Amino acid sequence: MKMKRKLVFNALILGIIAVTLSSCGKKNDYKNSSRATGWSVNDPDGGFQANTNYKEQQTAPGLVFIEGGTFTMGRVQDDVMHDWNNSPTQQHVQSFYMDETEVTNFMYLEYLDWLKKVFPPSDDNYRNIYSSALPDTLVWRNRLGFNETMTENYLRHPAYARYPVVGVSWVQAVEFSTWRTDRYNELLLEDAGYTSQDAKYTVDASSTFSTDTYIQAPSLTYGGQDDVIRGGRESARIEKQNTPRPNKNNPGASQDPSHLYARTEDGVISTTKYRLPTEAEWEYAALGLVGLREYNVYRGRKKYPWDGAYTRSGNRRTRGDQLANFKQGDGDYGGIAGWSDDNADITAEVKSYSPNDYGLYDMAGNVSEWVADVYRPIVDDEFNDFNYYRGNVYTKNAISDDGTVVVLGPDETVYDTLENGKVIARYLPGEIKKVPVDSNDTYLRTQFSESDNRNFRDGDKESSRYYQAFAQAKTDDDRMYDSPINKNYVDDKGDFVKEYDKSNDRTTLIDDEVRVYKGGSWRDREYWLDPAQRRYLPQTMATDDIGFRNAMSRVGSKSKSKKSPRG
Repeated sequence: MKMKRKLVFNALILGIIAVTLSSCGKKNDYKNSSRATGWSVNDPDGGFQANTNYKEQQTAPGLVFIEGGTFTMGRVQDDVMHDWNNSPTQQHVQSFYMDETEVTNFMYLEYLDWLKKVFPPSDDNYRNIYSSALPDTLVWRNRLGFNETMTENYLRHPAYARYPVVGVSWVQAVEFSTWRTDRYNELLLEDAGYTSQDAKYTVDASSTFSTDTYIQAPSLTYGGQDDVIRGGRESARIEKQNTPRPNKNNPGASQDPSHLYARTEDGVISTTKYRLPTEAEWEYAALGLVGLREYNVYRGRKKYPWDGAYTRSGNRRTRGDQLANFKQGDGDYGGIAGWSDDNADITAEVKSYSPNDYGLYDMAGNVSEWVADVYRPIVDDEFNDFNYYRGNVYTKNAISDDGTVVVLGPDETVYDTLENGKVIARYLPGEIKKVPVDSNDTYLRTQFSESDNRNFRDGDKESSRYYQAFAQAKTDDDRMYDSPINKNYVDDKGDFVKEYDKSNDRTTLIDDEVRVYKGGSWRDREYWLDPAQRRYLPQTMATDDIGFRNAMSRVGSKSKSKKSPRG
């Protein structure tokens, strides 16, 4: 019996040793040596230096993780509007991150404050940068309503700081997203020791930071101030001692004296950016179907971001309370004062209502939200059912004659005059100038053939009812969507002219400049609280009931919970 126990014990020990050696082998296979060449990785004497300690993407400020999956996108209620624009389709969405709440007045004011300090509107060169970012506070005005309190206070008064920002167009929301990405990456680089401490507080129009510029031409960020880009006095000390910059996130990099800038390979800088969510992402996140999952199927469908078919709570402690703020009937924006009131008549402070199963607040009610997509009456799932998105306009970095990227100088802001006559800054000083991809980039490609793909398969010549393969080019009047064409231009005298389309024959607002917005708002009836519902508005317009929230793509694994390999 003792001999048998001894054999079992010895076998157990051998098994543990084998497993340990096996796991060590797997670890060393990646961290210490290359499976491609057998060379050492991160050798102090040279060779390939890489970040082998990377865990997973860090969740950026304000965001929550949304694990991707398959879902049915589209209508679950009767189509009482008879739009026929959201027929159910099955889509797959990759994992991503989304803002826990809508972007608030407080968050947007931080953006305005930064613009005002870096590009002072008192300077004629920068006046339009600040003014083009300002929300339209006049959206609150109504010819038969007394709303001047919101017009004068809603954006800036601290009483509304935690309320969702409104009066922001789709274009302005996109510009805010770019700014937010750059400020986040400035913080990451400072924390990792790549840039000097508090450099982000001392920038001006000639020394701004851009994420794209840092990735493509890091020495040109912060106006080329070497002491700032390389970490100031700490960098000088390191270089004086002829030792490399330490990097806690990438031990291998510290062995390379030339590695003074963070690279994409280091995993320090966030190359995935704050952006508007796609329509598919927004609807998927709003539904929060994870709460209905049972093994590999969903137990039915959801009408709202919360469970059940009603807008009032069935919970014993909160029974009867509204789960969102919306217009309950004619002249009823909040209910009777007292117990049954939903605590909001216009927008509500974020987190006033319970989150959905993903931890997202106000995915129904409060304000509707801009999403990234160009509007079309159909979702073309026959062409694509993976990460569906209509709105791709592919660009590339502008390259100068000497082969370097073109970074805009302090006096080279690129402006654009929008359809509504408003001038907006498209590219700010310190950013890389972008140009459309051309035929050299698309030659013999099968995935895309043009830079602008917004009207692909719906709105382009081939999909128009007027299209004939060998016919001559058609006129503007033969477009599939005969939306108004408003023209803005500077005449011979230097005066700015706004030429409105006065045609009485236009039948639609749909074109490549209209964007989808989702979710019901404080102005909407219950019907619009369904995440599947979709509406559209020109991307240059703003209202008092449309806001936005940001999303960010996830890189790496689909799930945060790792699955161990079998076998």
